[in-house]
Amino acid sequence: MDFSTAILTCFSKYATFTGRARRSEFWWFVLFNLVVMAVLNFIDLGFGNPARWMMGEGRPSPVASLCWLAVILPSLAVTVRRLHDTDRSGWWVLIQIIPVIGPLLLIWFLATEGTSGTNRFGPDPLDRSGGWGESAESSVPRVPRR
Repeated sequence: MDFSTAILTCFSKYATFTGRARRSEFWWFVLFNLVVMAVLNFIDLGFGNPARWMMGEGRPSPVASLCWLAVILPSLAVTVRRLHDTDRSGWWVLIQIIPVIGPLLLIWFLATEGTSGTNRFGPDPLDRSGGWGESAESSVPRVPRR
């Protein structure tokens, strides 16, 4: 899945918490969010409103706040679908409440390979059950693992 397809998929499944998401879909959307927020923070800095409000200073920037509101639900949805791909419940997203260890464990879950074939959350988004994933849209040749 390429960058634009991942972004379109995440926004088309805006609040869909069922099913499974590929690793590429999740990580491209994370990259998109980081780039957009960096650009918006740069714009806010240019208008003299740096993002210091998180530390109790100043007030929040309206541009970054609106963007955050626009992407929080699809971000949560793709995270839950990504956890479903690893055969974990979406409630595992709450593990990030535990300081230090929680977010690291969540990143580990999100970065691991999904389960092959159908699991309790739906069919494999890569369709690995039939061999080498003929339906996968990657141009990178597959190399067998030992």
